[in-house]
Amino acid sequence: MKARRKPAAMANLRHSVLVVNRRALFAGAGMVLLILLLLLRLGYLQIIKADHYATLSQNNRLKVIAVAPPRGLIFSREGELLADNRPSFALVLDTGKVRPIDATVAELRELLQLRDEQLETFRGELRSRGRVNELTLISRLTERQVAVFSVNAHRFPGVRIDARLSRFYPDSRYWAHLIGYIGRISEQDLTEIDAANYRASTHIGKTGIERTYERILHGSVGYRQVEVNAQGRELRVLEETPPRPGHDIYLTVDASLQRLALDALGDRRGAIVALEPATGAVLALVSTPSYDTNPFVDGISSAAYAALRGAPDRPLYNRALQGLYPPGSTIKPVFALAGLDGGYRTPTTRTPCPGWYQLPDSSRIYHDWEHSGHGQVDLKRALAESCDVYFYALARDIGITRLVTFARQFGFGVPTGIDLPGESSGLFPSPEWKRKTHDQPWYPGDTLNVGIGQGYTLVTPLQLAFATAVLARRGHAITPHVAGQIEDPLVRVAVEPHFEDRLVVRLRAEEHWDEAIAGMEEVVHGTRGTARRTAADATYRYAGKSGTAQVFTLAQDLAQRTDKVAAQLQDHAWFIAFAPVQDPQIAVAVLVEHGGGGSSVAAPIVRRLLDHHLLGASAPPDAEAAPATLPEDADGGAMAE
Repeated sequence: MKARRKPAAMANLRHSVLVVNRRALFAGAGMVLLILLLLLRLGYLQIIKADHYATLSQNNRLKVIAVAPPRGLIFSREGELLADNRPSFALVLDTGKVRPIDATVAELRELLQLRDEQLETFRGELRSRGRVNELTLISRLTERQVAVFSVNAHRFPGVRIDARLSRFYPDSRYWAHLIGYIGRISEQDLTEIDAANYRASTHIGKTGIERTYERILHGSVGYRQVEVNAQGRELRVLEETPPRPGHDIYLTVDASLQRLALDALGDRRGAIVALEPATGAVLALVSTPSYDTNPFVDGISSAAYAALRGAPDRPLYNRALQGLYPPGSTIKPVFALAGLDGGYRTPTTRTPCPGWYQLPDSSRIYHDWEHSGHGQVDLKRALAESCDVYFYALARDIGITRLVTFARQFGFGVPTGIDLPGESSGLFPSPEWKRKTHDQPWYPGDTLNVGIGQGYTLVTPLQLAFATAVLARRGHAITPHVAGQIEDPLVRVAVEPHFEDRLVVRLRAEEHWDEAIAGMEEVVHGTRGTARRTAADATYRYAGKSGTAQVFTLAQDLAQRTDKVAAQLQDHAWFIAFAPVQDPQIAVAVLVEHGGGGSSVAAPIVRRLLDHHLLGASAPPDAEAAPATLPEDADGGAMAE
């Protein structure tokens, strides 16, 4: 019997043990390596990146919230509040927590019955300010919307209601073109502002004073550091840097005069500007028709905005600053001064007026408004009766180059520099301008038309009021301005903007001012003045000048029959004045679009404004008719037939 062979079995056993040991060694080495890697990672996180992850951890617990500053208030010169901040509730979305945004907004729209315009405004802001975590969906919720959302707030994580202040304009139609309004920040606005200072703001000044003084009214952003829980709900405030409120602005405008001016124009299109000659302060500035600015604050509906833009009367158009109109005969006192200063006329120089004027070697006839003529006319009578022939001849003698130079000293053809946006520069034509614009030469007849405020000449009501103030102060001028005092609401310290008093018109003889102003006095106080009835029973002396600016050249016989002329082709009615003559406290320019005669339509409005400002009366006493040697609405302004 043979014995077993055990050595082979032992060899297999030793091999198996060797394999197991080798595998165990590799496994152990792998575990050690993994532990080492884990320790290295922990060391990296705990030591090298400790500060970084501590900050991230802190940010998960703490939150820094920008706080919008309260916007500065706007007051009239008497302290009447014109632009207020009223409590409201806004619906705010945290774009980092609301996912998906479109679906959430769609649900909110259905729940709160939001308008398409409100959502369009939000989407525009989302595109332009997407990097901002919190965006306002609705700026001013109704009480019902607040109640409905509060019940359903659990369905909308990342959406909350914030209490804030919203802009409100009491009696806004009286101030629409002056104060303007604020609106939601647009993409264009973001390119012009300090984004950091507007981090919590949703609105910015768009027009008027709100736009000009945006930096002063806005204030400085504040910050609040709060502790939040896992759901992002605020638990407590840890640190706070309060915002600095915007400064309050007190305007130079007399609120009662402003209201009277707008009411005096009524339903007619037009503009009124009243200035304080000694300071340049704007006492009133209105444009009609007006409109309500409050809907613009939170986003006016497309239909409502389209209705305003498409309205035939153009209520959004600021006629006081942007409207361009021929000045008509209101410019004649300036040209009378040019004739005296240049030696082309003396106060007693007489010009024959047969009722028409004709240039040498020309067949064209330039008619006077008075077909029978005025006879022999000197400067005072030419102004009082608004004799066109006198100023035709004067303009021809002076020449267009000197007329342009002289008129620019009174502010024609250049902006006044008022602290309101959008001012037009007007147009005072020259041969160079006509050649460049129309590719035509300058004709002698063009100079004659300029001489009576017609032709290519265009001015704004503000420019004409400014020129009247320069006349009142005999060549001195201060830039028109609306801001009177700027007050810091925290320390109650007010600062007045400085505007330089400068001499803009220098005459060779000071008595020439007296001659021109005496002619303007005759317009209202003289027995033959075109606006003599308006000044009846006035207890103060004032100087004025009427103007009737042609809109469309008509055949002479038709021009005299206004009942046959379409309303949109009727002449514009102008009247300028300052009072009292010896101590001017107010200078006014009134325009009534397509109003007809300046003396019959615009002059009575001026009288009401003067009485109110000087006497505290809201309307002038009934004026008895003066002897009718002239038609009351005769203001000159005829052009070539």
